[in-house]
Amino acid sequence: MKQQHKVVGIGEVLWDMLPDGKKLGGALANFAYHAGQFGLPSIVVSAIGSDSLGRELIHALEEKNLHYEIATVDHYPTGTVAVELDSTGIPTYDITRNVAWDHIPVTDNLMALAVDTAAVCFGSLAQRSPESRATIMNFIDAIPAENSPLIVFDANLRQDFHTPEILTTSMSRANVLKINDEELLMLRDMLSLDSSSSEAGMCRDLMERYSLSTLILTCGINGSHVFTATESSFLPTPKVKVADTVGAGDSFTAAFIASLLKGRSIAEAHRKAVDTSAFVCSSFGAMPKLPVPIVE
Repeated sequence: MKQQHKVVGIGEVLWDMLPDGKKLGGALANFAYHAGQFGLPSIVVSAIGSDSLGRELIHALEEKNLHYEIATVDHYPTGTVAVELDSTGIPTYDITRNVAWDHIPVTDNLMALAVDTAAVCFGSLAQRSPESRATIMNFIDAIPAENSPLIVFDANLRQDFHTPEILTTSMSRANVLKINDEELLMLRDMLSLDSSSSEAGMCRDLMERYSLSTLILTCGINGSHVFTATESSFLPTPKVKVADTVGAGDSFTAAFIASLLKGRSIAEAHRKAVDTSAFVCSSFGAMPKLPVPIVE
């Protein structure tokens, strides 16, 4: 990896309103934070409101040494998500609509950042608004091909904030897809995948349809898979005492991508992702500090 090139998470940044108080969150902020913990120059791109929650959010990013390209947009509040946890730590989300990250603008700084990008992760949620969706796609299209970028679509399907068009366009732009087993079934139904096929078969179908080089499938306590054109990897999920699972998938993606950028094999990157995600599950909130043995 060329050291000047950056790892970018573009999309939602917000406050997770957890039972024990608010914590900095948003899938792409989580991704960028964890990529940074692996020593990569990472940055989150989003938008906040001109309100107290926005000012607190910037302070929280700076406390975590997370670099950002975040616009302040008038007339829209900083994003919040009400998070409820069940007895096993599994979250459900109530995501506030029409907030600042629905209006991420295209700026000169953002286009300059694209030229310097080695990997970008984006999801479906911030694409619920045409404005942010256009910004995300413009950013991806501005990354030079000579960077050989990893373009990661972490589907992260929430509530009703996705359409077949958003999903198909995003997978067509990406070369890495990350989904969980529930999302695979949703894609099966929305995109008419072969319902008689195995999970692996449906994943291979998606890879062929959308020219994906890598597909990551996480299956909760049942393990995780990584598929490429020439290999596949399966690892069981470690048994840990779960505090909550908020942000675990984002940390998985970040650890995997960071490992690839540092020259690790698919198998090595998968192991690092599993270990990272397990640690995040054992901690409260989406952005715990990772122990040195994991990030080495």
